[in-house]
Amino acid sequence: MNESLVHDDFIQNMVMQYADMVMRIAFQNTGNQADAEDVAQEVFLKLMRRPALNDEAHAKAWLIRVTVNQCRDLKKSFWQRQTVPLSGQWREPQPEAREVFAELAKLPRDYRNVIYLYYYEDYTVPEIAKILGRKENTVSSWLTRARKRLKQILEEGVDYI
Repeated sequence: MNESLVHDDFIQNMVMQYADMVMRIAFQNTGNQADAEDVAQEVFLKLMRRPALNDEAHAKAWLIRVTVNQCRDLKKSFWQRQTVPLSGQWREPQPEAREVFAELAKLPRDYRNVIYLYYYEDYTVPEIAKILGRKENTVSSWLTRARKRLKQILEEGVDYI
């Protein structure tokens, strides 16, 4: 079979399987749908340009890492620094999780990412550390602090932005 067709099938399968995950990560990092869509598009374009990844676990980790990095790059871009958002509200993707997503938005970005990867994607602390390029102790500390802050936010309504 033609190598190009195999790569195309791989890309199509990755998009079908992980587009929602990439969008959720991008949305929680950017805070709006349009930027999240831009990030997701860039992530999958990067996937198309690179050689095929060997296994699905590596491909998923690669997508997460590239999504987080793309969000950081977007936040650092000249355009983002020179614009003012139309709304300060975070629109959450799932109505049933509205309160939790709104409270998660109050956490710092690194804490949100660790919470998301740990609880929603079922990664372990060592796996998250590898994906984010951080030390395990750092990720473990972030997870502990994020849990503590989230508990305070949910119990007391304290704002930690």
